[in-house]
Amino acid sequence: MDEDSFSYSSERFDDIQMLRYRLDGFKDLTLKQKLYIYCLAQATLWGRDITFHQFGQYNLKIRKALECIVKERYKDDSDDFKALELYLKKVWFANGIHHHYAMDKFTPTFSRNYFIEALNIVGKTKLGLSTKESLSEFINTLSEVIFNPDCMPKRVNKAEGTDVILTSANNYYEGVSQKEVEYYYSEQKNKAIDKRLSFGLNSTLVKHGDLIEEIVWKLNGRYGETIEQIIHWLEKAIDYCENDDQKEIIRLLITYYTSGELSDFDKYSIKWVTECNGQVDFINGFIEVYGDALGLKGSWEGIVHYKNLEATKRTQTISTNAQWFEDHSPIDKEFKKEVVKGVTANVVCAAMLGGDEYPASAIGINLPNADWIRAEYGSKSVTISNLTHAYDMAAKGNGFLEEFVIDNQTRALLKTFGNLTDELHTDLHECLGHGSGKLLPGIDPDSLKNYGNTIEEARADLFGLYYIADEKLLELGLLNSKEAFKAQYYSYIMNGLMTQLARIKPDKQIEESHMQNRALISWWAFELGKEQNVIEFIKQTDSITNELKTFIRINDYTLLRQIFAQQLSEIQRIKSMGDFNKARQLVETYAIKVDKILHNEVLQRYKQLNIAPYKGFINPIMTLEYNSANQIIDVKLDYTETYTDQMMRYSKDYSL
Repeated sequence: MDEDSFSYSSERFDDIQMLRYRLDGFKDLTLKQKLYIYCLAQATLWGRDITFHQFGQYNLKIRKALECIVKERYKDDSDDFKALELYLKKVWFANGIHHHYAMDKFTPTFSRNYFIEALNIVGKTKLGLSTKESLSEFINTLSEVIFNPDCMPKRVNKAEGTDVILTSANNYYEGVSQKEVEYYYSEQKNKAIDKRLSFGLNSTLVKHGDLIEEIVWKLNGRYGETIEQIIHWLEKAIDYCENDDQKEIIRLLITYYTSGELSDFDKYSIKWVTECNGQVDFINGFIEVYGDALGLKGSWEGIVHYKNLEATKRTQTISTNAQWFEDHSPIDKEFKKEVVKGVTANVVCAAMLGGDEYPASAIGINLPNADWIRAEYGSKSVTISNLTHAYDMAAKGNGFLEEFVIDNQTRALLKTFGNLTDELHTDLHECLGHGSGKLLPGIDPDSLKNYGNTIEEARADLFGLYYIADEKLLELGLLNSKEAFKAQYYSYIMNGLMTQLARIKPDKQIEESHMQNRALISWWAFELGKEQNVIEFIKQTDSITNELKTFIRINDYTLLRQIFAQQLSEIQRIKSMGDFNKARQLVETYAIKVDKILHNEVLQRYKQLNIAPYKGFINPIMTLEYNSANQIIDVKLDYTETYTDQMMRYSKDYSL
């Protein structure tokens, strides 16, 4: 399918636009590589229900109930049914009943009576209830969770002055308080022989009476039946690996899934990070900790990808010069790595998304997260080119630049260099930023607690912002203009100060770690540059509507780079020294609060443009093709499946 005939945009609902991504170059892979991807893709799709359950105790039951109602009443033209259908689409997208970014519980616009009546019609059998389970009790419980605004209002609550565990609705903890969690894992670290383990990463912490224990996510443990399916497809994938190292990686992952031992996870991570010869790679497991207010528990995620060999030349240029970037970083010498090890960076095409990477996905990933493995063995980074390309193609002609960028000169700058500098900033963020710097001896990696994720993302972003303006990028041939960096500086500051507010509901604050990081950097930079008027808010009258609108103007890009250097130096110090109080001060001062007047203006301007602030992806269908002798001869791709059909199919085929 050529570029002109491929439809990147699919349906739109609420604040979400669904997109499709192309698997460019897939047809040129060998059959063995395609089958390796196919098996890994199946393992990726099987983890979906784990993510749903991690994000909320009742998510799977609510999803099943809503899907049963939709299937039972598909010809219902009532407003209640349409509202319930919309609610289900949002639940699918967020892997639960809380918004994937804002973390607030969705407000249903269908009536409670309609929901109760519909479930009574569906009945126990179709809902999968046992003979001993009460239908009325099932309905009452789900109704309370869905319709009571005070019941489980936030999936992740990081608000200062609250117990972030008891007030978060995620399903990582049962009956324990924040103090109990912190004390429990402090004791675990004190008792452990290996204090470098990612304590708590793959378990639910449960309190029974006075006893607190971990229920580990593993085969023959919690999520065991689903993990068995994941292992089944991982074992099949071994037959199609490109090299022996990949086989060993999968075997180590299976060992970890079987034992649940964090030491086995570290062995897998070390082997995974050192394998870089294959074209196909994957992530599968309990990885990122953004969904836990204390940054301990890993949500399940999966992604399968293969190298974009031409574009990877760019990231390999960056990674081979990693030591130069580390040595010239504007941070204190005691926080720098003396020797940067094993930095691997690739531009890749996503082949399948799953769990916490689906439908909304990251466009860049850097792993493993363990600081000691990064220091001793290195890290792997990927920039996912076919996802960013889908974003770019879907945004063509949407009027965003004309509405929010201050003048024609700056718009021309963004049109010329915007996509390239966005990709380069992602490369620098993932490939070098997360892997840069070091903790001082004895510093607990979790010492920044609920502010840790925001500080870490700010550190990686600032690394990219500082270096994207460096002449080294011109010397390496990554940029061909001294003016190009200005496109990234302008778009980043405009986003951090203004346009990302389109993702926030009225009267709400910023709570997602990546958004907090961008706000922190931008508002702090505005404050640091106030005396020299480095960044300025400008009011201009729209020539057509005569409305007074707010714009950002950057008056001194050179000084702004110096500010980024100052910020990076301080953020690295905070990370390296585990300075919780300074982390809290910066985040609480710059990263959370929203200017209501500016926020309302941004929302109104976005509404006029009819741009959905959030994007997500529909996966391709992979089908095995056989010849007359029943031999597999190809893996075929189909991009035509609708969002609803895909979600219903996944619930049927990849759920226990």
